[in-house]
Amino acid sequence: MHKVKKTLKKREVPLLAIGAAFSFTIMMFNLPIPGGSSAHAVGAVLLAVLLGPWAASIGVSVALIIQALVFGDGGILAIGANCFNIGVVMPFAGYYVYRWIKGGAGGFSPRAVVAAAIGGYVGLNLAALCTAVEFGLQYHLFQAADGTPLYFMYPLKVAVAAMMTEHLLLAGPVEALVTALGMGFIARTYPELLARDETLSAGRESKGVVLND
Repeated sequence: MHKVKKTLKKREVPLLAIGAAFSFTIMMFNLPIPGGSSAHAVGAVLLAVLLGPWAASIGVSVALIIQALVFGDGGILAIGANCFNIGVVMPFAGYYVYRWIKGGAGGFSPRAVVAAAIGGYVGLNLAALCTAVEFGLQYHLFQAADGTPLYFMYPLKVAVAAMMTEHLLLAGPVEALVTALGMGFIARTYPELLARDETLSAGRESKGVVLND
C-alpha cells in the first residue's frame, strides 16, 4: 500500500477500480484445458502499464478474491496462490518486460504497443508456469499410503505440458492482443494516462533507478 500511495494519485483510484472490473470481466471467460486447470486472459500488464505494477497487483487481486468468494471461481483455498501467480508474478514480470523492450520510445509509439503486447504474453505465461508447478508438485508431495495422489491427479510434467501448451499457443496470444488493443484505445482516447507512465519513468531515470517502482 505504501508503494501505491506514492505512485497513485487520488483521482486515479476510480481508474484502478475500472481496471479491476475489466480484469474481473475477462477472467470470467474460462477455457477448460487438460490437466485440471483453465486458460483465460487477465489484463494485468495493461493495468500495470497505466498505473504501475503495485496498483495492478491490488486491482487484479481484488478481482480474484471477488471471483472466489462470490462465484467460486478459482476456489477460496487457492486465493493466496492465485493472487501470487496472477496478481504479483504477471503484472510485475510483464511490466518490466514492457519497460525493457520499450526502452526510450514514447508511450504513444508502435514500439510501446508491441512492448506491452509482449509483456502481456510473457507475464501470462510466467503466471501459468507458476500455477502448473504448484499443481504438479501436489501430485509428488501429497499421496496416500498406497501412493494415490490426494489433491492433484497429474504429475508435474503433465501439468506443465498441458498448462503451457494452451497458454503459449492460445491464451498468451489473446492476452497480447487484448493488451495491444487496450494500449491503442487508450493512446487515442486517454493519452494522458500514457503520458503519466512517461512522467514516472523520467522520474526514475533522473534518480538513476530505471526499473524500480
